[in-house]
Amino acid sequence: MRISFIIPSRNNLKYLQQAVQSITDNYGTDHDVVLLDDASTDGTWDWIQSLQGDHFVKYKNEGPERVGHTILYDKGVELSRTEIFSILHADMITTKNHIPNSLKHMNPGVVVAATRIEPPLHPPGPEKYVRAYGFEPEEFERDTFLSDVEVLEQENADKHTNGIFAPWMMYKSDFESIGGHDPLFAPMELEDSDIFNRMHLAGYELIQSRDSFVYHMTCRGSRFKDGIEIEAEIPLPDGTMWYKPKDSEEYKALRAIKFREWWRKWGQNVLHDELMMPKVLPKYNIAFVVKTCNSEMLEALEPWCDRIYIEDDMQVLTSHYIDKEQSNTNFDLTKRVFCIGYNDPEGENDIVVNIDKKTFTQQDFQLIQNLSAIIQDSGEPGSFRLNNLEITIVTKQSYEQDLIVCK
Repeated sequence: MRISFIIPSRNNLKYLQQAVQSITDNYGTDHDVVLLDDASTDGTWDWIQSLQGDHFVKYKNEGPERVGHTILYDKGVELSRTEIFSILHADMITTKNHIPNSLKHMNPGVVVAATRIEPPLHPPGPEKYVRAYGFEPEEFERDTFLSDVEVLEQENADKHTNGIFAPWMMYKSDFESIGGHDPLFAPMELEDSDIFNRMHLAGYELIQSRDSFVYHMTCRGSRFKDGIEIEAEIPLPDGTMWYKPKDSEEYKALRAIKFREWWRKWGQNVLHDELMMPKVLPKYNIAFVVKTCNSEMLEALEPWCDRIYIEDDMQVLTSHYIDKEQSNTNFDLTKRVFCIGYNDPEGENDIVVNIDKKTFTQQDFQLIQNLSAIIQDSGEPGSFRLNNLEITIVTKQSYEQDLIVCK
């Protein structure tokens, strides 16, 4: 079956060239390759334009600002001409059995991930293999890698587990039915965790094919876009070494913003099991009522609730916070931050948490970060005290199903 590879790229031409060459080497023109240039300045678009063949689909964001792979993945799916597509990172190298060993699990309502082999730039995990075949295209040990993949394919023949990470494939119609990626997480960061949560809630089966392999040089368009600079060598319990690279400043700034968006949307941290299967807790309608609040506390608490109420004489504080934070979020903060006297928290919200800054502790903040799980297990509606938090549950209705389709 013919598929479409969806590959956005921004200023990582040598990795993109290597990815496309691996597709050509293994599949010739058997599959479509949708290449999307995100306002690159390194000659990426000129190179894409030079590629010959009807199996190449080409798109350019003229810029000058990037839109990010969150947006370009969806543009690539829109442009694709096949029933099934595969998200492939520009710094991945495919193998001859990657696609057939993924397709054998493919059906409507199923999302199939391949198995990554990565250099030791991230901690190890049971969902992948950590093996160094090169950190850069010019040092990639291709023959050794392909020889070892043959052995791994035999050892893992027809095996699969439940979980998901890129590269993954699915039916275009299934992707469109949940609205694609959420632009809340554009230009990048957490867009994958968000759509994986939504796939899971939608009832799609998330399968990782254990005999479908790619090599992933990892994060070359974002987190490590400035090159690999090892900032720490960390010995691991299994006797191996984790060579922890330095994150780019762009990535660190964006990550901080997008985690706050994640908490606003999901009300919990990113959760999954050791095989990368999403864990989604109930999404409740929660309000915080805070006495003696200050700017630091407002900044820390606001993303973790649906509405936050502070005392009437702190209108200046709310205005300053909204003015400062609104440019970092797609949520309308005027509908999230209020003064107590102008509103009725228990009349407007399902769950109300009363907080006093004078007694608030780090343990209380940790409880807030786990509030979805606590409320899920808390029994019937009513009021109770948890450390220094006073919690009133009006109703335990949850809204996570409302988050499946990106509107």
